[in-house]
Amino acid sequence: MKDKTLAGLLALVLGSIGVHRFYLGQTKLGILYIILLFTGVSAILGLIDAVIFLTMNQEDFDDKYNTEGANYERTRRRKTSPQARRNQNDKYIDHRKRSKDPRRKPPVATRKKNPFKLSGIQKYKDYDFEGSIEDFKKALAVDSRDVAVHFNLACAYSITEQAAKSLTHLDLAVKNGFVDFDKIKEHDALAYIRIQDEFEDFVKNGYCLDSPMTEEPSATVSEEPSISTDLLEQIKKLGELREKGFLTEEEFSAQKRRLLR
Repeated sequence: MKDKTLAGLLALVLGSIGVHRFYLGQTKLGILYIILLFTGVSAILGLIDAVIFLTMNQEDFDDKYNTEGANYERTRRRKTSPQARRNQNDKYIDHRKRSKDPRRKPPVATRKKNPFKLSGIQKYKDYDFEGSIEDFKKALAVDSRDVAVHFNLACAYSITEQAAKSLTHLDLAVKNGFVDFDKIKEHDALAYIRIQDEFEDFVKNGYCLDSPMTEEPSATVSEEPSISTDLLEQIKKLGELREKGFLTEEEFSAQKRRLLR
């Protein structure tokens, strides 16, 4: 590193031949001083340089004449405000310290999938409806408010012709937020309960039961149906169930006679 005091003394003593400029690495300026030696100008310039070097602030001298790396660091620190330096340092906080920052939100816990729900769905797809019912019941023990499980149970009970249980779980599905009522009216798996007398009351009651149904619903007295658009629609649905194989020809005829009585 160049010493400013030494540079000042060289400028004072040998400034006329530019020795201080050679010392500072300014070769071209040093040669210029030699050229101007016989004019007397270089001696005056050397004296001026001596005064400047000896009165110059050390940081200013280092910035101008010392190594580039140290020069850059001092310049950056001198020109950067304390607040800017704090902001810069904040970028390099150890991640272990940042993880303890109370302002950081904890990671959102991922909800684990219910294994019984998944196995119940798979058994349902494999036409193992009794097995799916057992798994769906276990799934409800984990989460009794799972809308999808209640709806799937209603479908499985309908396919196995357990109307009371099917309606009970449809009721629970609706109470827990199920609102796709068109699906209840159109889903193939619910065809069996849609031809039950209790289903009409269930729909009229806003897709809910007044009270939980027993496994074997009590007999109700049906009002004499009139030939109406609703009745024709029910007969049409019976025909669709027969075409899809849910009803035999004999069952279709029996249900149709019951509707027309």
